[in-house]
Amino acid sequence: MRTTQSGANTAAEAGESPEDDPGRPGSPRAALVAAVLGFFVITIDVSGVNVALPAMRADLGGSMSGLQWVVDSYTLMFAALMLSAGALSDAVGARRAYGWGLGVFTLASLACGAAPTLGVLIAARVVQGSAAAVMVPSSLALIRQAFSDPDERARGIALWTVGGAVAIAAGPVLGGLLTTEWSWRAVFCLNVPTGIIGFLALMRATRSPRHSVSFDLPGQVTAVLSLAALTFAVIEGGHDGFTGTVLAATVIAVLSAAGFVAIEARRRDPMLPLELFRLRGVTVPVISGFALNAAFYGGVFVLSLFFQEQRGQSALSAGLMFVPMALITANVNYLSPRAVTRFGRRPVVIAGLLIVALGCGVLLPIGPGTPPWATALLMIPLGIGGSLAMPALTSLMLDSVAAERAGTAAALLNTSRQTGGAVSIAAFGALLAGDFLSGMRESLLSAACLLVVMALGAGALLPRR
Repeated sequence: MRTTQSGANTAAEAGESPEDDPGRPGSPRAALVAAVLGFFVITIDVSGVNVALPAMRADLGGSMSGLQWVVDSYTLMFAALMLSAGALSDAVGARRAYGWGLGVFTLASLACGAAPTLGVLIAARVVQGSAAAVMVPSSLALIRQAFSDPDERARGIALWTVGGAVAIAAGPVLGGLLTTEWSWRAVFCLNVPTGIIGFLALMRATRSPRHSVSFDLPGQVTAVLSLAALTFAVIEGGHDGFTGTVLAATVIAVLSAAGFVAIEARRRDPMLPLELFRLRGVTVPVISGFALNAAFYGGVFVLSLFFQEQRGQSALSAGLMFVPMALITANVNYLSPRAVTRFGRRPVVIAGLLIVALGCGVLLPIGPGTPPWATALLMIPLGIGGSLAMPALTSLMLDSVAAERAGTAAALLNTSRQTGGAVSIAAFGALLAGDFLSGMRESLLSAACLLVVMALGAGALLPRR
């Protein structure tokens, strides 16, 4: 990707389109509100939907692999299109790109809520995930543009991550309540009023500059092919074994990934400049974000099914199990920048990764006979660690790149995070296909080991302050 900029004194010299001249400054707070609300609904459509999966299966039918696709069709497109979405945000302006994404996401949510079959629901989730991919990098770019002061920007990013953390943790509660009192369809309809409020806030935000960028179609196609084939191979391989179809999908995933790297290395204007990975401030957030989301999204997916299918709890009761974690997670997320100021990013990131690993470890002994209150308390570390580490990782990522690459950096970080979530749900769901409790424990143990390795890597790569 290439930004055309011949100077820094005028809108034209900055690559900004004349019709996008901001004119009267908008409200930074309005931009922040719009960004936070968008990230909230994007994230709740993962965590909230998990609790509603058994109700969907009872209403629409389908197998375990079908339920995995309800979740992964969303996260897959979310991850696969994120990098191009970052380029789109830079090209048309963060404010306009965010508005487009929010509009499509809201309409797709209505389609999900009205879906007559599981196939239609999965198709609508694909559209939802595509729109979410546009919203995330543009929302972070909005914050990057709204706050020029690094401290104010860090607080804005912390609030943005709070919105996502609250949605992740409180999503099961809302999803369970809506599913029990109304229907699983209400989980998707919740996005409509939130989307409208987000639009009203966005209208008060400053218009964003546009930059000259090129669209990397070969890179985008190979990225989608690689992630889709990988997800298909893991999901279907876990249920049907290593069949010829699964083998073919695995080969496609590997070849597409290799093709993506080759294309990006040779292309003059790649959607993912590979030189970004030379920066430790980029590499550490990418690998750590993958591990954190793999543990958290996979854990929420497994636990949501465990509560309802192994313990016989209702959707509402299952959602309430996440309340203690939700309450603590939101506060820790907001306190993360203060911890970074006092101790530095390195210890905060390492501590966050290890706390999530601990959270996975302490959940290993639970079973159908474990008291609900004990299970709910044991889940708390699973939320604390991510809410401590992610604000530090996000601000590290944005501070490590130039302002004009904020959209691309945000897209890369969230691509790694969503890829971690998609892969873990596919892998953990495959492990559950046999003995549920054994598969759940294998999933949690795998996540804990991955997080410990990532913590060691972060400790080796990050400076002490």
